[in-house]
Amino acid sequence: MNTLLNKKKEPIDKLAASSAKGHSLGGEALRRMRRSPVAITGAVITGLFLLVAIFAPLLAPKDPYERYLQSQVILGQGVIPGAQPGFPLGVDDFGRDYLSRLLVGAQNTLLVGVLATIIGVVVGMIIGGLAGAFGGWVDTVLMRLVDVMLSVPSLLLAISVAALFQKPSQWTVIVAVSMVGVPIFARLLRGSMLAQRNSDHVLAATSLGVKRGAVVLRHMLPNSLGPVIVQATLTLATAILEAAALSFLGLGDPDPNRAEWGIMLSRSARQFLDIRPELAYYPAIAIIVVALGFTLLGESLREALDPKNRR
Repeated sequence: MNTLLNKKKEPIDKLAASSAKGHSLGGEALRRMRRSPVAITGAVITGLFLLVAIFAPLLAPKDPYERYLQSQVILGQGVIPGAQPGFPLGVDDFGRDYLSRLLVGAQNTLLVGVLATIIGVVVGMIIGGLAGAFGGWVDTVLMRLVDVMLSVPSLLLAISVAALFQKPSQWTVIVAVSMVGVPIFARLLRGSMLAQRNSDHVLAATSLGVKRGAVVLRHMLPNSLGPVIVQATLTLATAILEAAALSFLGLGDPDPNRAEWGIMLSRSARQFLDIRPELAYYPAIAIIVVALGFTLLGESLREALDPKNRR
């Protein structure tokens, strides 16, 4: 009899021990990402980009705005000095060190991507949070507005918003790109909050008489932020690409002195592609690599947080 009881007890003890050693969803996601080559690659690319962007003024070998070799630039004859001692990537059409401008441009590119993403997240969360919390006619009105924004292709929407400003600037690009992410974040948060509305902890809090505002802020909203965080990582990649596209179309910052990858690509690809195609290749490659890093990291984070993938 004791042997039979011990055999039945062993699986229960193992289950209890495994539960005691269990990991939270965040810890489990981090552990899974550490074993993923895709996540590691994305994290390395993103980490290097962040380090370069943060310490760009210290890493730049020269002043990115000083016209060192302007006397050697002869645009009428198609002469822009290339790589030479002291200037490993050559200079631009103003004779400025291109390597230094690429490094400092990483900082401005990160600024555009982060600010555009933050604005998109905040505005999208306000719309999605109101729709998910109140429902009814509030949900209907806000979601129809979101549907209209989603019906317009993202780049066309960014171009339309940028065209509304009479004087293009860096803030024009930031606002235009941020509006692309607003309907996406609004839809994600609204869907997550609707799913949380019928969960056990929300129903229990409601039955205990907790006010609607407290239920939304303490129970529904914190448990609905996972998809929004993942999407924000992916949006950073698209924000950098769309900012470069707006600059290429002439809707970005017109200041040629600003070191930013989108502006550098725009000027080089439109004016000097036949003279010095490398001036367009360097920022284009940098944009592609950084966008790839954020995409790989975001996709890996989404898979790691997916409950279906938990083992």
